[in-house]
Amino acid sequence: MKMIEFSLKNLTFVLLTASFIRFPNAANSQSGGSIFNVLNYGAKGDGLSDDKKAFEAAWADACKATTSTMVVPSGYRFLVGPTSFSGSNCQRNISFQVDGTILAPTSSNAWGSSGLEQWIEFTQLLGFTIKGKGTFDGRGSVWWTNRQVAKTKPMALRFSSSYKVTVTGITIQNSPQFHLTFEDCDGVLVHHFSISSPGDSPNTDGIHLHNTKNVIIHHTNLSCGDDCISIQTGCKNVLVHNVNCGPGHGISIGSLGIDGTTACVSNITVRDINIHDTMTGVRIKTWQGGDGLLEGVVFSNIQVSEVEYPIMIDQYYCDHSRCKNDTSAVSIANIMFENIQGTYTVQPVHLSCSDSKPCMDLKLTDIQLKPKQEGYHMHKPFCWKAFGKLNAPIIPEVDCLQEGNPLNSWGYNDAQCAA
Repeated sequence: MKMIEFSLKNLTFVLLTASFIRFPNAANSQSGGSIFNVLNYGAKGDGLSDDKKAFEAAWADACKATTSTMVVPSGYRFLVGPTSFSGSNCQRNISFQVDGTILAPTSSNAWGSSGLEQWIEFTQLLGFTIKGKGTFDGRGSVWWTNRQVAKTKPMALRFSSSYKVTVTGITIQNSPQFHLTFEDCDGVLVHHFSISSPGDSPNTDGIHLHNTKNVIIHHTNLSCGDDCISIQTGCKNVLVHNVNCGPGHGISIGSLGIDGTTACVSNITVRDINIHDTMTGVRIKTWQGGDGLLEGVVFSNIQVSEVEYPIMIDQYYCDHSRCKNDTSAVSIANIMFENIQGTYTVQPVHLSCSDSKPCMDLKLTDIQLKPKQEGYHMHKPFCWKAFGKLNAPIIPEVDCLQEGNPLNSWGYNDAQCAA
């Protein structure tokens, strides 16, 4: 027994010693995990030197340790070139603590002539958290103007193929394109988080979801030049609440069905939202020629202020100078707009549905929208091939919504989306 006891003690000592040698730049946190500060890996934080290699080295060590934290300390400005942080060989539950400022490069040398799709990428992670009080600054103004840094404008932060991801506390500002993107992810939580870009910055969506499920976004402030939140094909079980949106283009589902693709989106709830100084409030947009099904959507308790189009369904969406007409369309059904109030500047309700696949089971309840300036000429509510039900009060009157089902009604099984 004594020999076994001695051997176990020595084995423990050897493992602890090996761990210390393996991570010479690590410190211990109060919670028991290891801390990997980028300054200990040679990062300068002067805003001029490229600290990409230091970040990659810190990540390589943090990746190997259980419940580790990679730290970007406050009081520094770190210039970091395009980087991918892969979790394919990482331990679970890594944290990325950002309290300083991380700057994107603006020289074409950093991006190459063709450019890259993203600036910072996180991929194949399990149980990952970005937190802190710091800022990711994409310095996008050089991309928005006539100056061509590279052909492709990058997204700022992109998550792909990851499970249980949390983003909280940080700010992302001035992204060349989308600010925060999730693709092929499951279990996303974004809260107490900010995005800040000018209202005229092109194609700078705030949070962009694609083929991602089980998402909660709450208590965020989103200011950008495009959709505050964009929910794309393949998304389901998404809850958005207590969000402040504006300037921008509002909160959108779509665009869906581009280039004849099949889009399947379901179980989306957007509630308790303030939207101000935006092009649209809550919007659904699909391309002609697509297929699939959008169903089970609730837009509830939305306060709008000086919004051009507070409520919109547009099945003729086109962001090109010219788009061809097509009879096929993404099917839209079981959509609820309730308790949407405030002021508009162009048209309160715009429901433009497909000739071949009319919108079905639309429900408008307690809609109270007034023009920003009384007496000023505004467009009346517009409906085309839109079927559903109104529940008072409805201000202004929406007498264009048709009751019942269309003669060419379609079945849910026709939409090529799995249950």
